[in-house]
Amino acid sequence: MTSDPRIPRSASVSPVEKAELRQRLLAARRALDPATRAAWDRAIGDQVVAWWRAARPAALGVYWPLRDEPELHPAYVELARLGARLLLPVVVQKDAALEFAEWRIGETMVKDKMGVAVPADLRLAAAYPPALLVPCLGFNQQGYRLGYGGGFYDRTLARHTPPPRTLGIAYQCLRVLFAGDSHDVALDRIITE
Repeated sequence: MTSDPRIPRSASVSPVEKAELRQRLLAARRALDPATRAAWDRAIGDQVVAWWRAARPAALGVYWPLRDEPELHPAYVELARLGARLLLPVVVQKDAALEFAEWRIGETMVKDKMGVAVPADLRLAAAYPPALLVPCLGFNQQGYRLGYGGGFYDRTLARHTPPPRTLGIAYQCLRVLFAGDSHDVALDRIITE
């Protein structure tokens, strides 16, 4: 599938244009047909499982979907069945890097003060995961992601030494042209449907 023609193609994006681009990308993602989205989510999840089988990282940072992000819970169930250690991101401070909590499929979840689901029995991991699934609102050809503007993943990726392997998760129709900012870290790979 090609990119959405309603989404601007500017290579250099000002902060105001970036905010407008985020709104357009959110609207485009929200407008996707539910059956199409479900099929794409399965295709993305299958690729994530195949990647994990080949890479076998000691732990994998996953995400709980927000704002129509790809829903990968069936893939998470399969990963757990295969023995993957799954961690969910946790916002511990507004302007800090993310921390990660141990997560077991089916455990009780609560929403944190940012409205993100976290395990009710919060067990922060001692070490960052060596691999992360990073949800993308949009992405470009160079592997840079556009998120919601909070900078949580930017700070997280900048903090790691060595950096984790990063797999951006997005729908192909949300690929856009934009220049990465100086603080952006390119993702290792973008997985789409």
